[in-house]
Amino acid sequence: MSEIYSESIPRSPQVTLRFMAAPTDVLMAGAQGIGGGRVLEWIDKAAYACATQWSGTYCVTAYVGHIHFTRPIPSGHMVEVRSRIAMTGRSSMHIVNEVFSADPRDGIYTRACDCLVIFVAKDTSTGRTQPVPKFTPRNSEEERVMQSALSRIELRKAIETEMEKQTYDGPSDAPRLVTRFLSNPTDVNWGGKVHGGTAMEWIDEAGTACTMEWAAGHTVAVYAGGIRFYQPISIGDLIEVDARMMRTDKRSMQMSIHVRAGDAHRGRAELETAIHATVTYLNIDVDGQPLPARQFVPVTDEDKRLAEHANILRELRSQYSPMPLTMQTTPFHVD
Repeated sequence: MSEIYSESIPRSPQVTLRFMAAPTDVLMAGAQGIGGGRVLEWIDKAAYACATQWSGTYCVTAYVGHIHFTRPIPSGHMVEVRSRIAMTGRSSMHIVNEVFSADPRDGIYTRACDCLVIFVAKDTSTGRTQPVPKFTPRNSEEERVMQSALSRIELRKAIETEMEKQTYDGPSDAPRLVTRFLSNPTDVNWGGKVHGGTAMEWIDEAGTACTMEWAAGHTVAVYAGGIRFYQPISIGDLIEVDARMMRTDKRSMQMSIHVRAGDAHRGRAELETAIHATVTYLNIDVDGQPLPARQFVPVTDEDKRLAEHANILRELRSQYSPMPLTMQTTPFHVD
């Protein structure tokens, strides 16, 4: 039976999750805080709750963009993830997400991350997209957020077009790390597929491991561009996460990371791209301060082409000037 929403059911356009960051959320010993992948997992869960609450049906992650990690979140901090509908299409929901944290001893929450996530409503019996209720701004702030989401559409399309042009099968000397494993039942979401947030954690783990090996020190994700979801991943699939450096500048390392998946019985040759992301990392010292990046000089034709691809992505983001998604508010206290 199709899961059609009812216009008579009142629906809230926002969700807030609050919990404590645990020691098990830290990616590695000596890290300054919670890994970027775990933060993305939190965001995806909150955004999923917001999307399903609004649509009244199962939803899947389609796109995550413009993720700015402004500071680390320490283990033991209270975390608040706020997700709210910015705009809707026929079956899509653009959701603005903000992550705050506070030392529970003082309760002063400050911003740690923000980003935009797009979910699409699905009928679980057919896999087809489902229409969602139209979101209409109720005040000037919601109108501003909707206009901000609209201002990002052309940039997102330009980035997706540029990412789809690239090939990754030629000779390469670039720093690279490939991991393979089977997705397991603990990765499942409420629709029986691998949770988008779990896959984003895989992406950050591979990117972190590759950049740490190159830098010979600790690295942290500071920005992620377009994370595009192409197809769902099933429990028991063979997963391949391929992290490859595209370019370096004075301080940062830009990585292209693919997640490929498929039936384990068919082997690696049958794997298809499920997710593609670009993530920027910094090498940091023991105090969390940025260090100069070890420079990667492309030599092969493909490495040179991908380095230029990274430059084009940077130029696209500088050419477009989307409105800010969130107002950078001052710290606030919760009693």
